[in-house]
Amino acid sequence: MTTLVHGEGPDAAGVARLTLQRPDKRNALSIALRDQMSDALDALVADSACRVVVITGAGDVFSAGFDLDEFTHPELADELWASSDRWHRTILQFPLPTVAAVNGSAYGGGFDLAVMCDVRVAAEGAQLGHPEHSFSQVVYGPLHDLVGGAVARDLALTGRRIDAAEAHALGLVSRVVAKDDVLDAAVTVATEIAAAPRDVLEQMKAKILRRAGIEPGATLDL
Repeated sequence: MTTLVHGEGPDAAGVARLTLQRPDKRNALSIALRDQMSDALDALVADSACRVVVITGAGDVFSAGFDLDEFTHPELADELWASSDRWHRTILQFPLPTVAAVNGSAYGGGFDLAVMCDVRVAAEGAQLGHPEHSFSQVVYGPLHDLVGGAVARDLALTGRRIDAAEAHALGLVSRVVAKDDVLDAAVTVATEIAAAPRDVLEQMKAKILRRAGIEPGATLDL
């Protein structure tokens, strides 16, 4: 079976890395990829050495979003939505800090993935947007929490794409760096976060989730 998620366990600083490994499909979020990602995150929660997780994509794209080919197969409907709900819940409610290394374009579910992380570092050439706005609703709550109602409504309703510079100006990403430096920059941020003990980080993340209104059972309704 092809490896769709490549995980590196926590280093000495407590930073783990999770890489989406479907570069030939622009790291599209298939059922298999979402399930493997959820499994990997569950395993990292159980690893007491882990304090922060960095998430990135292989190749030149962070993620092009959900694998739309799967939506053309009615027989996959139950599996597709169960996988989607679990994936969203796992990331939204992850009890440790997450850092997105947005190494390239992040569209649709890929944009959602970046937004659902706690901190975002973007490559200079990255673009973000919701092209699926024309046929499906987007995950709105976390985006609103980051940039406020006016900007979130604009991005969610129009689907317009923004580049890394605009994302930084809007406060959507905290740092913009050269493409070759994005993973290292994200790991640096993660290492700074991981200087705190795990229990302190868990308490801080719980406070973040409470303030954002993310509760057990939260799904695409956000």
